[in-house]
Amino acid sequence: MYLEQIQKENDIKKIDAAHYDELAQEIRDFLIQKISVTGGHLGANLGCVELTMALHLALNLPEDKIIWDVGHQSYTHKLLTGRREGFDTLRTFGGMSGFPKRSESPCDPFNTGHSSTSISAGLGMVKARDLKGENYSVVSVIGDGALTGGMAFEAINNAAKLNTNFIIVLNDNNMSISENVGGISKYLNGIRSAQGYLTFKEDIYHRLLDTKHGESLVQGIKHVKKNVKRMMVPGAYFEDLGLLYMGPVDGHDIITMRRMLTEAKKVDGPVLLHVLTHKGKGYAPAERHPARFHGAEPFDIETGLPSHPRTKASYTDIFSTVMLKMAARKKDVVAITAAMPDGVGLKRFRNVYPDRFFDVGIAEQHAVTFAAGLAAGGLHPVVAVYSSFLQRAYDQIIHDVCLQNLPVVFAVDRAGLVGSDGETHQGIFDLSYMTSIPNLTVMAPKNKWELSDMLKFAFDMQSPVAIRYPRGEAYDGLAEWRAPIEMGKSESIYEEEDICLVAFGSMVKTAVEVRKKLKEKGYACSLVNARFAKPVDEEMLKSLEKDHKLVVTLEENVEQGGFGEAVLEICVNRNLSFDVLNIALPDMYVEHGNVDILKQEIGVDPDSITKRIISRYVGL
Repeated sequence: MYLEQIQKENDIKKIDAAHYDELAQEIRDFLIQKISVTGGHLGANLGCVELTMALHLALNLPEDKIIWDVGHQSYTHKLLTGRREGFDTLRTFGGMSGFPKRSESPCDPFNTGHSSTSISAGLGMVKARDLKGENYSVVSVIGDGALTGGMAFEAINNAAKLNTNFIIVLNDNNMSISENVGGISKYLNGIRSAQGYLTFKEDIYHRLLDTKHGESLVQGIKHVKKNVKRMMVPGAYFEDLGLLYMGPVDGHDIITMRRMLTEAKKVDGPVLLHVLTHKGKGYAPAERHPARFHGAEPFDIETGLPSHPRTKASYTDIFSTVMLKMAARKKDVVAITAAMPDGVGLKRFRNVYPDRFFDVGIAEQHAVTFAAGLAAGGLHPVVAVYSSFLQRAYDQIIHDVCLQNLPVVFAVDRAGLVGSDGETHQGIFDLSYMTSIPNLTVMAPKNKWELSDMLKFAFDMQSPVAIRYPRGEAYDGLAEWRAPIEMGKSESIYEEEDICLVAFGSMVKTAVEVRKKLKEKGYACSLVNARFAKPVDEEMLKSLEKDHKLVVTLEENVEQGGFGEAVLEICVNRNLSFDVLNIALPDMYVEHGNVDILKQEIGVDPDSITKRIISRYVGL
């Protein structure tokens, strides 16, 4: 009833405070209902309903700016800015994004999707505001998990110099995707358990200043206050960094949060408002299993179980199983994750080998250099990470791992198109940046058995190896083709003439379908499983010259700097006689949507590829 009254931003201010709790419940019911159908980030959004309401009550949008770190907790914000109808198409192709999008609403001032960026972005907006002589509030909302990212502390260090208003809201639910770990988490736990501390009102200071020895008294009191706060509340640490600390406050108490936000707006300097929330609040399955409901697939509301459970193992499942087997055989195998043990398949490894498992928090750069240190110390570390997040550690891969030629294995999950999370999560650049790095071997499996074989091969090497594999069910076709892995050697699957498909990783499955379509139209077609993007099998390419007129490379990566361009360069340098057609992803950020639909839209589905090949071949 109350949610229907919100048609645009600031409409929440028309609702009487006596009905805030009812509105919060309506929002939760709405989110549970809609996300159970579309899938999406449920737990984080249920946890910050009241926090979002308080922000919208204390601020005036879109003049004031709210920057959501990561952004997967912005669903209530979208509802309160008039986007209710969009939830029927949430995260579907052409529909509403699951993250803040500047193109979607003026109330989304900054696109987010990766962690630990909101304070830097907010600080930039604050400086832009002041330089332009404008007057509005900027609020960066960051989670306690995202606070482990080094970029957040770089921004806080910079923000300490401000003598103008900037509000940082720390949404502390003791979770990122999985339970938080490390010193920051321990520190915040101390704040959560504090019973209170001594506070002094500014009017007391002003009264004392009017007395004979007022100034010295005020300075003495402030010194005592600081020391008392240090003893009673660890939050003084933030003040040592240069921020005015406020809190902790109950993140489900709308009235108190609105009051504190209003007070924070008056401060001439950076303010950190520490808000305690409960991830998954109001929906029992999400409260019990916050990691599962971080990014939920469509589910049954009554039970919380997936509506369409997977029947086949995913590549992540295969990785998980092989890691356990390799750890049993090799005592030097250790595993590292950046706050995603469940997502990357290391939960079982953690349970069986807790002393050989390291969750470093949301800190991909640290994860990679930490792995380099482990390798330099005589261990064989595996860094399991999503493709989209590994790009944050490009410098560390170069300088700390590959320059020293250390035996680190990068298990690059979610490589290629991932679908509903959209531009910030598509893993479509890793081939381009990884193949540019000396000493790094880059591989991708055609099916689930080859992933197992490649992992075993990687552990036998004493140099850096990256294995990329896609999201979702592992391909179980081509089971009869399982030639041993040899360094830099491809695998011939079908040998014919005229046209040869040289497919890398996930595109082998697509190539099988393309070859079938070409054969139906009367074209002879060979098929090669490339296996290695670095080094490329040059001898295989040379062997194709005798019987083939057209070589087609297929990869699920952008064309620039990818596998196909490497093949083309070799062919030009060797003056090979056949023509080369590169099938890859276009030079663009691919939006959210079902992966099959996205492939059709950008022309890398079997039908589109077949048409391009025939057109090119006929024109030769």
